Amino acid sequence: MPSLIRRIATLGVFGALLATLPWIAQAARGFEKGTAVETIKVDGLTRQYLLHVPPRYWSGGKAPLVLVLHGATQSPASAEQMSGMSDLADRNIFVVAYPRGTGNLPMWNAGNCCGSALENKVDDVAFIHALIGKIESKYSIDSRRIYVTGISNGAMMSYRVACELSGEVAAVAPVEGAQNLDCQPANPVSVIVFHGTADNLVPYNGGTTPFQIGPKRADTSVAHTVKFWVHEDGCSTAPERQDSAGLRTSIYSGCKDGTGVALYTIEGGHHMWPGRPLSGNNVPATDLMWTFFSEHPKPAHAE
Repeated sequence: MPSLIRRIATLGVFGALLATLPWIAQAARGFEKGTAVETIKVDGLTRQYLLHVPPRYWSGGKAPLVLVLHGATQSPASAEQMSGMSDLADRNIFVVAYPRGTGNLPMWNAGNCCGSALENKVDDVAFIHALIGKIESKYSIDSRRIYVTGISNGAMMSYRVACELSGEVAAVAPVEGAQNLDCQPANPVSVIVFHGTADNLVPYNGGTTPFQIGPKRADTSVAHTVKFWVHEDGCSTAPERQDSAGLRTSIYSGCKDGTGVALYTIEGGHHMWPGRPLSGNNVPATDLMWTFFSEHPKPAHAE
């Protein structure tokens, strides 16, 4: 009799498991895993983006969201390949979006750059805001863990997002970009900056270069921008410094609401994503920014 009872109990557990399978299948249904091309209509324009959903994504949990913004004339696919963010997302279970700028050679209206996006006054802030909302409506996203990175013109756009969507974005990670706009964030935003001292397109120390797209502009220096965010986030003005071969790191602590500011200065670094082939350095920028993102969600009271 005891063995029969055990068999019945086992069958009961198995039956309960079977009963849950349709629910699990339904929860997973409708979510395309991997990278897919998607569109959204904003301000009368049909905008395109790539969306990467990791294989282990589960709608019962809350996943972080990272947006990666390409540089001027690049594509979402090149941003995915260059950053390696999709591979990282698969290992750490977060969703990644690779939005596309406007124009045949896509660019962002980052305030004073670049190209037709600037000339046509494209509202790319509205696009990013709408895109975040669409992804949140379809996927289970942790609203406290929304992050933006980008390179060059995309880095400039990530600064603009930090300035104008500070209520939504927890942290940004500009790579080889400049913050060339009047910035008045309503909320603290964590910022991690990667910039090479030999960048001849967006100079580390600011100023102009002959290698610009569109109207001549003067880029703000990295030091000026970092000082701005240290002040806005209420951080200690004396950073913890660490120097290694080819890399100077400045970490600012004591910031309000758990935010942080960090600067990775790449000695001799050029206008490239650090750590990738041809960059001339082994700085693991993608891994470093993900660690920084993970440590800096929006505070609970900001929801």
